[in-house]
Amino acid sequence: MTTFSLRKFFAAAVVVACLPFAPHTASAASAANLPDFTDLVDKVGPAVVNIRTTARVTSSGPRGALPPGMDDGDMSEFFRRFFGIPMPQSPQSPGVPRGGNNGGSGGSQDSPDNNDLEQNSGVGSGFILSADGYVMTNAHVIDDADTIYVTLTDKREFKAKLIGVDDRTDVAVVKISAANLPTITIGDSNKVRVGEWVVAIGSPFGLENTVTAGIVSAKGRDTGDYLPFIQTDVAVNPGNSGGPLINMQGEVIGINSQIYSRTGGFMGISFAIPIDEAMRVADQLKASGKVVRGRIAVAIGEVTKDVADSLGLPKVQGALVSSVEPGGPADKAGVQPGDIILKFNGHSVDTATDLPRMVGDTKPGTKATITVWRKGQTRDLPVTIAEMQPDKTSKADQKKPQPPKQRATNALGLAVSDIPADQLRALKLRNGVQIDAVDGPAARVGLQKGDIVLRVGDTDITSAKQFDEVTSHLDSQKMVALLVRRGENTQFVPIRPRSVQK
Repeated sequence: MTTFSLRKFFAAAVVVACLPFAPHTASAASAANLPDFTDLVDKVGPAVVNIRTTARVTSSGPRGALPPGMDDGDMSEFFRRFFGIPMPQSPQSPGVPRGGNNGGSGGSQDSPDNNDLEQNSGVGSGFILSADGYVMTNAHVIDDADTIYVTLTDKREFKAKLIGVDDRTDVAVVKISAANLPTITIGDSNKVRVGEWVVAIGSPFGLENTVTAGIVSAKGRDTGDYLPFIQTDVAVNPGNSGGPLINMQGEVIGINSQIYSRTGGFMGISFAIPIDEAMRVADQLKASGKVVRGRIAVAIGEVTKDVADSLGLPKVQGALVSSVEPGGPADKAGVQPGDIILKFNGHSVDTATDLPRMVGDTKPGTKATITVWRKGQTRDLPVTIAEMQPDKTSKADQKKPQPPKQRATNALGLAVSDIPADQLRALKLRNGVQIDAVDGPAARVGLQKGDIVLRVGDTDITSAKQFDEVTSHLDSQKMVALLVRRGENTQFVPIRPRSVQK
């Protein structure tokens, strides 16, 4: 071992001694030309926030009760090793505000009964749009949240009010009660150039105020979503969602929204929502709590090269009309199945995904012109744009009666469903059921919607019906171990069943 180390040292010394001084000087000069992000981060950082969401879960029995022989430290270590996340906060834990300043209140003070617990349900990022407290983030960051908390870089925490969300663009706006807040400068995503340096600031895995950098890899990346994305190689991980993508002028040019990954973590490709599109949505959410979009009521598909050649199209472009809604705007305009829409209001429709954005950005009631390719020639058809019904509206509208959430009433506090055979094969599993809802004992040990239960005790679980049968015979005085899969990890989770009246 010593001889090998010395040989390596000697070889390295010879190489260094033989190197001329000129390359070293050139290397130093190149390093001096690398971008320095320090001033940029100092300027933008204070306007980036951490967003934490909580959901209410129902518990029977003592709050925060742990299995015999386990204390908070044991459970924290368990969650750190197994799931790679902190243990969900108990109601008495300092991480969950219990009233006080800055609008931070939560937990059972607002609960209709003492069995409702406030449990952390997600973490993400956001940035301050205006000094009076408007904050932009991703819609999926605050999805299904009962309470939203916004933490500033100076550690002040506020309970936020949901202004509105838009699922199609994955944009949400929340509001905190504060004044004279630091704000971020809005840039122009149309001026983004492939290869330019960009920076992301956010809370990956809950690590607040984390800065990563890279370059723009592509523009207008079509992933099948409503909007084209800015693709970068900036390291973005769970928790970065909703944070800003910033150019070298300190302007936000996008919202970090998605990653391409086979592991759940960063693999070199991340996607950001162009800020121009996001601001159009945010302005409508702030004004009315919802986004109004146009529609012409057609179903469309891609135009392939074979289709273009067979129909005599000069090039592969447009949106192929597969069906037309009877009585809708397109039907009234004379659009037919099989038509290829080449232009909308004079703007070229290059791909099928271009058309929904063009129509959606048009105000309902507007008269427009659709250019279609039919039987070897083009035709211009006048159409009046109708209004598309929004997916979600403001928080006030969400208070209207909704179908009751699925409740978990069995001894473990779990509602489960069968997993399709093709999905099991994709996951390389032979059996298991998926968790759809969590409360009580399961919530206290940190099980989550989407986890897969493979075994209860010594019994392999093959269906939701069998799971209900097995759990109906559990002894509330004895611990039971569940074999659970989350992501790529599989681990036994000890849980004490609750008493259920039969």
